[in-house]
Amino acid sequence: MSTWAAGWPWPDLLLAWPWALLALPLPWLMRVWRRRQGRQGAALRVPYTAEDLQSLAGQPRVPGAALQRLLLWLGWCALCLALARPQHLGDAIVPPVEGRQMMLAVDVSGSMSEADMALGTQVVDRLTAAKAVLADFLDRRAGDRIGLLIFGDRAYTLTPLTADLASVRDQLRDSVVGLAGRETAIGDAIALAVKRLRTQPEGQRVLILLTDGVSNAGLLQPLRAAELARTEGVRIHTVAFGGDGAMRLFGLQVQPDQDPVDEATLRRIADMTGGRFFRARDTDQLAGIYAELDRLEPTAARGPSLRPRIEWYAWPLAIALLLGALAWLLPERRR
Repeated sequence: MSTWAAGWPWPDLLLAWPWALLALPLPWLMRVWRRRQGRQGAALRVPYTAEDLQSLAGQPRVPGAALQRLLLWLGWCALCLALARPQHLGDAIVPPVEGRQMMLAVDVSGSMSEADMALGTQVVDRLTAAKAVLADFLDRRAGDRIGLLIFGDRAYTLTPLTADLASVRDQLRDSVVGLAGRETAIGDAIALAVKRLRTQPEGQRVLILLTDGVSNAGLLQPLRAAELARTEGVRIHTVAFGGDGAMRLFGLQVQPDQDPVDEATLRRIADMTGGRFFRARDTDQLAGIYAELDRLEPTAARGPSLRPRIEWYAWPLAIALLLGALAWLLPERRR
């Protein structure tokens, strides 16, 4: 759609179809053409108009004839102006234009049922604590398109990339431990996220992976999947979540030989793809990590301001109809 504003004295007013104004002289051209046709076909030419002949015959001129022609001309001008679609530029709007394309990968393996987290004054399992923190994280991501996948023995997509973050929260809330199996397939989860993100704009492909264990299932090794993510330009932030695995035996706290979370592999995955590695041993630390991720991955960059175009063609159209109705009601038309 072309817009004309060159030399226009009111910069906020535009004509979407200015070529419609070329129809303004059309009634005058038709009148000239009819006169020439009448002269060519007339058997007798007299130097009198129809009004002069009426006067000679004793019929008074109808005073509304000139007014009727004026109304019809003004109505035609208003109709052409309506066809040109006058528009008014509204107030400037600055829309978000660069929201992130982000996948959340949440571990729902059997170890996520470990009740070693505190949510307020209540002791909860790891998945419940993760859900609470992720729900708050989603509330701050307006403008992003976020997808959710879960993984256990295998990885499954619960929601594709969508701006409907309420649906993502609902699917996250309904997830339960063991829904995807009892083991942990980190490599498959990364590969599935890369598949969902590879068609998105470069620089906006982000995966946040949360797990509390060691990869012990799946078809693809985690580091091999990280190489694939690096090739496709997917940035991975890894979050190792859960306690240190300490147990109480006869009233004494016994530390395990090694951390139940494979921090080394998760750190390597983040380094390979340009992301960050985080370790959270309680709910407060996890909330702080997602606050940091919120800073590392801004929700949206503001683009240039836009001014919406408000259509004003209804006003000249209404004037044209009103003038046409008045011309119809004049005595000359009725006669």
